[in-house]
Amino acid sequence: MNSMLRKSVLGIAGLAFTGGVFAGPVAAFADTTPTTAAPVAAVQADSGKLIPHGVQGAQSRIDLNGEQTANVKAIIAATKKTGMDERAAVVAIATSLQESKLENLGHLGDRNDHDSQGLFQQRPSSGWGTVEQITDPEYSTTAFLKGLKQVDGWKDMPLTKAAQTVQVSAYPDHYAQWEQQAADLVAQNWNS
Repeated sequence: MNSMLRKSVLGIAGLAFTGGVFAGPVAAFADTTPTTAAPVAAVQADSGKLIPHGVQGAQSRIDLNGEQTANVKAIIAATKKTGMDERAAVVAIATSLQESKLENLGHLGDRNDHDSQGLFQQRPSSGWGTVEQITDPEYSTTAFLKGLKQVDGWKDMPLTKAAQTVQVSAYPDHYAQWEQQAADLVAQNWNS
């Protein structure tokens, strides 16, 4: 790569990084995620099961242990406390499934993405809060939901786009794989 092109690429990367660091939790609202699912609102079926919002692609599922189940309940409680609905809880749980498999992770050293921690892998250096705050399930969920509220039309967009707009992940399409399990978990735990 010639030096002029290399400098341009590095300059753009530096601007993107700097923008993310200074802009904080909801750094960008650019639509870079191609989607094919029609935007449809999540609804409660007669069976009480929450129907996902246009699930995209193959779905993943993991078995949850006690800690992970407690974190699901904490996300739902925080969602209710903020006055948001089941759809917000589905987006939050799917995001946490992708980011941490619903485990409240501390700093993982070299295995970690910079200083990302907690259920949502939020970064103190990006303005999400202190380490103590972002490793508190209620605080981190509330911070995520605050970012989600800032996304115009989040209820009508595919889950992966809503989550990506808040999280600004290097892997924007990965959130979609957790929508069915997240919807099932919300249906099972919303009224408990």
